[in-house]
Amino acid sequence: MASVLFQNGRIITPTGIYHGDVRVENRVISHIFFDEPCMEAADTIIDLQNQFLSPGFIDIHTHGAGGADFMDQTEESLYQACYTHMKHGTTSIVPTTLTSTRVSLKEFLEFFETIELEKKGMPNILGLHLEGPYFAESQKGAQDPKYLRNPDPKEYMDALTYSNRILRWSFAIELPGSEEFLKELRKYHIVSSLAHSDATCKEVMRAYENGLTALTHFYSCMTGVHRKNAYRVAGAIEAGYLIDDLFVEVIADGCHLPAELLKLIVKIKGADRICLVTDSMRAAGMPDGEYLLGSKSSGQRCIVEDGVAKLPDRTAFAGSVATSDRLVRTMHTLTDTPLHEVVKMASLTPAKLLKIDDKKGSICVGKDADLIVFNNEIEIKKVMVRGEVVF
Repeated sequence: MASVLFQNGRIITPTGIYHGDVRVENRVISHIFFDEPCMEAADTIIDLQNQFLSPGFIDIHTHGAGGADFMDQTEESLYQACYTHMKHGTTSIVPTTLTSTRVSLKEFLEFFETIELEKKGMPNILGLHLEGPYFAESQKGAQDPKYLRNPDPKEYMDALTYSNRILRWSFAIELPGSEEFLKELRKYHIVSSLAHSDATCKEVMRAYENGLTALTHFYSCMTGVHRKNAYRVAGAIEAGYLIDDLFVEVIADGCHLPAELLKLIVKIKGADRICLVTDSMRAAGMPDGEYLLGSKSSGQRCIVEDGVAKLPDRTAFAGSVATSDRLVRTMHTLTDTPLHEVVKMASLTPAKLLKIDDKKGSICVGKDADLIVFNNEIEIKKVMVRGEVVF
């Protein structure tokens, strides 16, 4: 594969931003020059003109974009959503399901087995994130309540033995049967996440001791401190703060969480445990209007306005319409967190959660050449995936 040299850029690393050059060969980062310019020849030279060179963003929770939803179960829709996110800086992506019937879940797994994970001109498709269907109805959010159910050993064991492409599974950890389900996820080395849950802080702590790794869309559809009879009871949110090792997803679109909460999360959890996620539906990268959340055949109608998707009665959000560049831009602006730390939340920290940080998530010699270029306004100018400039 041809060599590429990025010259005269501001290189974003986990510890800071440094001026220098980066050379790419054979799909990986081969050299980084911080102190002096690279004098070696290259097949392609890209003058960054002092723009930022960043690791590509890793979105571990997204339902779609560009008018397409992963639940449409067509190659056209899947790659359209992936390509839309790639244009906004996402070089690695984890397609995410919605709650559905047993038959639909099986059909989706069968469909996903046919997908090319490293398609030319597309981001890396890392694997699958199953969101549900094991959720508490009281915390359903925009999930369709008619599909919610308790963990079913036959259903989830069929899924776990059929597909080795499941990376994550989000569920309510307090439901009957959830403890056994959590143990099975641990056996299969699948990242377990709490979501749409009524769990108390103590229940989350017990689940953490049994392998729970993350809290899906932190604050959304989970318990905070509340009264039970006359006594205050801590919820999942408090557990997220108390357990240092728990990763938390944050939808930093400026709508799901206000600036004050974003600042609080950064102050307590820090960049090493925050994963910026879009949780986007098909309207990401599209104009305002009416869209379906979920598949075209059985999705729920929602309204996109004010930079976010809402249920028709406007009582709840219905996922986001964010892209990763918007997350980084918003988090950086609203919290004044240094840019290199915000980029870490969108790259290295998700890579650590998925245990792929040996290959992805930072600009480091020997790691995959998944790189992006953006300007001071965090507008994406170039995207490189697997050592090839694709946008």
